[in-house]
Amino acid sequence: MSKFEVPEIDYTRYSNRQLAAVPLALLAVALVVLLGWYVMFGTPVGLSTDFTGGTELTVQTDTPRNELTSKFDAEVLSVQQVQGPNIQEPTYILTFGPEAEGDELAQTARDELQPACSDCNTVLSRQSTSARFASTAQTTALYGIVAAFAGMSILAFLFFRSFVPSIAIVLSAFSDIVIPLAMMNLLGIKLSLGTVAALLMLIGYSVDSDILLNNHVLRRSGEFYESVHRAMETGVTMTVTSLSAMAVMAVVAYLFGIDLMASIGIVLVLGLATDLVNTYMLNLSLLRWYKLGEVTPQ
Repeated sequence: MSKFEVPEIDYTRYSNRQLAAVPLALLAVALVVLLGWYVMFGTPVGLSTDFTGGTELTVQTDTPRNELTSKFDAEVLSVQQVQGPNIQEPTYILTFGPEAEGDELAQTARDELQPACSDCNTVLSRQSTSARFASTAQTTALYGIVAAFAGMSILAFLFFRSFVPSIAIVLSAFSDIVIPLAMMNLLGIKLSLGTVAALLMLIGYSVDSDILLNNHVLRRSGEFYESVHRAMETGVTMTVTSLSAMAVMAVVAYLFGIDLMASIGIVLVLGLATDLVNTYMLNLSLLRWYKLGEVTPQ
């Protein structure tokens, strides 16, 4: 079995500003995307029915996809084809807003949509979320993310008791959250309870990799670049392994039509890839400035 080798990067070729430029540029673009989304739609990221309220119908029908929306009086927010229990029968998830009644939608589906077979149930499942419950869930999820981020920041400052190493961890973690959120908008992935869980996991991943790097550089013996490479041997291997596992999960979930798991996998892949850039470029540049001052590229 081949062994994963972490390459030793010659950081002396780059100044601190050059290292920080790429992750900061990505963060700036992500913030612009989120701001633009807020201006256009009223929220910085698209929200699922978990946070807006509404009904999701999973239907199995031979009605053509382009005719599904015309069968309902209520507005159909989205139509997604998924893998159903029978691979030969077309299955769709129809999403409606909170103003539509779930019972009426299900009855309309049974009456208006063409069954996939003579003995098939047209409506496979129905999931409704009230606007009030969705608003409560949205507030709770926001509080959860803020509390996790605040707790991580406090932990970083208590652990290192120095401004620059601590703010490097906080800034990297902030970017690890913001960039995947912007990419979710561009990829059409909406914020749900599942993707919120993925974002909370990213905070943990980010803190783990950043503290690992800071601890090797600030608290262990050895020259700066030697300490960085030791940290990378563990940190990069850990992150790439997790990223690969999440990528496999996303692909398998997509193939089997498990939309939520696919979304969680994609968010984690984006966040872990972002974490590699932020940890070993942004965080490292701040640490090097803190330890060595300005560095002239060789």
